[in-house]
Amino acid sequence: MPVATPVSYEEVPRDVITTERLYPSGFIHTDHTHARGQFAYAAEGAMTVVTPMGNWIVPPQCAVWLPAEVPHEMRMSGQVRMLNAFVHRHAQQASQLPYRCQVLRTSALLRDLISEAAQQPPLYKPGTRAARIMALLVDEIATMQPLALNAPLPNEPRLARLCRAMLAAPSVALGVDEAAGRVGLSRRSFTRLFRAELGMSFVAWREQACLLSAIARFAQGDSITRVAYDLGYGSPTAFSTMFKRVMGMAPHLYRM
Repeated sequence: MPVATPVSYEEVPRDVITTERLYPSGFIHTDHTHARGQFAYAAEGAMTVVTPMGNWIVPPQCAVWLPAEVPHEMRMSGQVRMLNAFVHRHAQQASQLPYRCQVLRTSALLRDLISEAAQQPPLYKPGTRAARIMALLVDEIATMQPLALNAPLPNEPRLARLCRAMLAAPSVALGVDEAAGRVGLSRRSFTRLFRAELGMSFVAWREQACLLSAIARFAQGDSITRVAYDLGYGSPTAFSTMFKRVMGMAPHLYRM
């Protein structure tokens, strides 16, 4: 009796399935979930990942890990070549992959592994070179260091609305007093509630939101000067100082 062909990668009876996709700049992969964990590597371009817990930015040559069943939307900045590894639950547990969304650094070995894995047939045979590549790929993912490139969202409804509006149009020009007024709280109550919800100050969160926007816009080709002024900085130098402090390099080096 012939074996039925799986209708999607979710149903392929293998621990790891890889895919490669090319997306145009501005493409939005609307809200969806996967039965498997997803490791999405941005070989080219940048991605913004939106979940109920917050936003993540994935710069070029970095990746995002999304545990199974996490609703998420992906927005492409610049043309994006995305290599994916979809990992079965028991393989996730065996390799102790993260149980939360994370942006990850990628090693040269990991980049080579996922590029090679994407060339393998979906129904690779157990015990073969392809199967060993997949197993080593998962092991290497588990060793990657996370990057603090996310802006978490609070549970408190008023703060959540404010943060979502900020992510849509981030600016350092929005001060604490104005933000507190928008949600109907005193400055003291606002700052206390914000830190209790997210474990950081509003000013630190606002800076992070601006950083995520800047990285996405650099991938689209926007200039440092334009990004700096659009985000409310008084000068490109002030923006560059913030960027270098957080990212460890000046924005002109990052864009090279």
